[in-house]
Amino acid sequence: MVLGDGEAFGLAVVQPEDKREALRRLIGSEDVKNALIFCNRKRDVDILFRSLTRHGLDAAALHGDMSQPKRTETLERFRKGEIRLLVASDVAARGLDIEGLSHVFCFDVPIHAEDYIHRIGRTARAGRLGRSLMLAVPEDGRAVAAIVQLIGRDIPMVVVPGIAEAELEMDERRRRGSRGAARSERRPRAGNGDVGARVAAEHRPPRRDRRPAARQAPLATGNGSNVTPFPRAAEARKTGQQQERQREEKRVVGFGDDLPAFLARPSRSVARP
Repeated sequence: MVLGDGEAFGLAVVQPEDKREALRRLIGSEDVKNALIFCNRKRDVDILFRSLTRHGLDAAALHGDMSQPKRTETLERFRKGEIRLLVASDVAARGLDIEGLSHVFCFDVPIHAEDYIHRIGRTARAGRLGRSLMLAVPEDGRAVAAIVQLIGRDIPMVVVPGIAEAELEMDERRRRGSRGAARSERRPRAGNGDVGARVAAEHRPPRRDRRPAARQAPLATGNGSNVTPFPRAAEARKTGQQQERQREEKRVVGFGDDLPAFLARPSRSVARP
């Protein structure tokens, strides 16, 4: 047996890619009459349900997106023993009272520690025997620690036959820092000795600043009817007006300085008969 005779619950820590295989091995190593299998998300309920059925296990799914008639039908079949494994979310399984439930499996560590009490309380009711097993991955360390603090005792560790053991990571900041360091190692920077990279950087064309130039607020003049959008436009308009006045002053009236010679001659008086 995976658990000792006096142990009713346990914890197995595995790598994420081994979780479904670990669950199948736990089901195979335990005397499972019927079992509730809890997932944190509805999407994972469907994925795990399909995985179990592909491996020949009698399973059904139960989550909040199912219609009420379908949920009622599934629960009734589970109570009658027509379904051996019921994969469910916390919301769908809230308040379930299945008589003689032999096992509860937590495929995911619950996000809230109180939900762990709710899950394992589905079995070993009214003095009956029952077992509860939880699967965790290394990054679930803090969630497991919260559960241990809530229940006031350690959860016995379980070894899954044929699955490599893993360790919980309690310091999430250190774990995130190590991932950041790994990403920085994959992007090496040019050092002082990297002559080629330094020369390329020196001859790299300057980066163009594509940010739009800051615009000033419109300036209103007079009574507000004449609004000048931008200072440069106002200057251009003023310059254009000055040039127009200069052209007006130089504009030739009549013939100007180029007076024809025949017009410069004095007029002759013609005697009238």
